[in-house]
Amino acid sequence: MKRIGFYSQYLATLATISLAWGTSSVADETNPITTTDYFQGQQSIEIHVPQPEPRTSWTCATLIEPAITSIMGSYQANWGILVEKLEEGTTLYSHNADKFFIPASNIKLFTTAAALQKLNPQSKIQSKSLQDWIKVTNVRSNNYYADTLLSHIGGAAAAKSALAQMGVNPNSFRQADGSGLSRRNVATPRSLIMTLRAMYYTPDKDVFYSSLPIAGISGTLKNRMKGTPAQGKVYAKTGTLRGVRALSGYMNHPDFGKVVFSILVNNPQVSGYSLVHAIDRIVLQLSITQPCE
Repeated sequence: MKRIGFYSQYLATLATISLAWGTSSVADETNPITTTDYFQGQQSIEIHVPQPEPRTSWTCATLIEPAITSIMGSYQANWGILVEKLEEGTTLYSHNADKFFIPASNIKLFTTAAALQKLNPQSKIQSKSLQDWIKVTNVRSNNYYADTLLSHIGGAAAAKSALAQMGVNPNSFRQADGSGLSRRNVATPRSLIMTLRAMYYTPDKDVFYSSLPIAGISGTLKNRMKGTPAQGKVYAKTGTLRGVRALSGYMNHPDFGKVVFSILVNNPQVSGYSLVHAIDRIVLQLSITQPCE
């Protein structure tokens, strides 16, 4: 099989990336009070791609595995990835899906999902509605809001119980805080997929879904994947600690419908910039993949 047309041209252009560093070298998610994206101000990643050719030249689904393997490179053991069709549950790609990783701020997905199961979105916390707290927690990755939310609903045990009632395997993650700052948090890609899937079918789906950053548009994804096929189609939660990067959420795919994905990588031997670049390349690879005839 040949990788032709837009796909080959697209991969070539991924090598052209502009990066301007600000004063901080670590994501804001390592600061318990910080509320903004770690690509704030002068920090940004721009991935330029050409205008797409007709969809007949896009990547066939059978090329997903070798393409992602190539992106992961020689550190494949440090990656955990699971990609599924939301409605059918069909697996599009899986790699270390049941291995534990430090999820960084992806732990906020557990926190906010559990809060929505235990409380009404309009219930008040310090004069603001839970809905507002959920949005600030996820879109801005506010660690103070996340830890306060977890405490408000009764702590990690209460959160695990609420998620278990939704069908999330309680043995697939361990939660030490609400924000993801603790390195004692661990989760499998499958645990995040189960949470995302379960939340999509709850009465408060819209509150949860709309709280996620949008690629190239809002929150901690505002400066990522701009001008690519993924812009405006990926709603996902970022995660950042030293040696840790994560991205889990939903993708509106033109052929596969709603796709749910989780990408976790723990690798202190590679720069955070390189890990973010690799994650975005994987997401973009998925966005240009179509079924094989």
